[in-house]
Amino acid sequence: MSDIIDEKNDLFTRKLAVAPLKLLVMPNIKELGDKIDRYLVDFRKNRFPDGINDPEHQGYVADSYETAFSLPRFGSGEGKAVLEESIRGKDLYILTDVINYSMKYKMNGFLNRYSPDDHYQDLKRVIAAVAGKAHRISVVMPFMYESRQHKRSARESLDCAMMIEELADMGVSDLMTFDAHDPSVQAAAPLCGFDNFTPFYQFLRALLQSEDDLMIDADHVVVISPDEGALNRAIYFATVLGVDTGMFYKRRDYAHIIDGKNPIVAHEFLGDSVEGKDVIIVDDMISTGGSMLDTARQLKNMKANRVFICCTFGLFTDGLELFDEAFANRAFDRIITTNLHYRRPELMTREWYIEADMSKLIAQIIDYSNHDISMDKVVTPTEKIREILASYNERIDI
Repeated sequence: MSDIIDEKNDLFTRKLAVAPLKLLVMPNIKELGDKIDRYLVDFRKNRFPDGINDPEHQGYVADSYETAFSLPRFGSGEGKAVLEESIRGKDLYILTDVINYSMKYKMNGFLNRYSPDDHYQDLKRVIAAVAGKAHRISVVMPFMYESRQHKRSARESLDCAMMIEELADMGVSDLMTFDAHDPSVQAAAPLCGFDNFTPFYQFLRALLQSEDDLMIDADHVVVISPDEGALNRAIYFATVLGVDTGMFYKRRDYAHIIDGKNPIVAHEFLGDSVEGKDVIIVDDMISTGGSMLDTARQLKNMKANRVFICCTFGLFTDGLELFDEAFANRAFDRIITTNLHYRRPELMTREWYIEADMSKLIAQIIDYSNHDISMDKVVTPTEKIREILASYNERIDI
């Protein structure tokens, strides 16, 4: 092997993969999964351009790492998972998007849209089809199933905790997710691996590529948390950028419950003046968007210069018209979300929308994991953020 690789310069070639890599890309995340697969193929072909004939690296360099399988359904709506190739001894990574509402299936002659419950059931089906034959099973679930039902405040179910416990019992060794609503839910299965990644580097890269006149310093930019739950995100991002931070807190009407939650009465701001400054709002998701737009409007009323909204998951569950109207009224300037989940096609045509591509990051995460290499720099990309910021400030092509 010493004739093939440079052991001093390539960390990956100094440590064998724990087992041959396989991806099981669920149909609900096919577009992103294919991009991840192409990155992994490129990584390993560049690592070994002449290929490998070593038995210990069998299957390391391949044209694709995706596993062939199917998810047929009976006319009654019942389903099953069928693996079309052996995954015995493989390091298996199952990718799924549990909030892809675009898919449909037939039941008793009717077309039903997939719900998160349907996608989660399909995930359990493929794990059951593996039947313990894989060397290791990891689940890459960018939007964590039932992540907003992570705690109990009344007579309620604890769906997210039940999911984590169930997957651990089925043999999943690691659950990889992004910007979990509350990462402390991992305590439901403390012996199961739980990796929670954030897209701050991708947010900043997308923003700097779209805006050529930003001044990222304490005099010109402030990072804002739209509520208490996102404060840690805002503090980290602001600290890395070297700018100030502030937050809104939601004043709720606890005397009433609407759609399962207490309605928001007002957003109250805590922080220094934002007058004349560009504001970056960071949060985990945009659902209907009403709360986020209310925050943006208040910042504009406080004489903020530009408002950039960065959210990991842009669900836009009530459609895009509300955002079109707010953009026309200059309530915000840009919205950046990721491609970690299904996005409605019309979103891509909006002038105000920017997409942060996460496929390369996920490919790196899987590559690191397959080699059992520490992912410290992936989890906290502080150095990469500062490098791209320095390049931007020097007006170097990023």
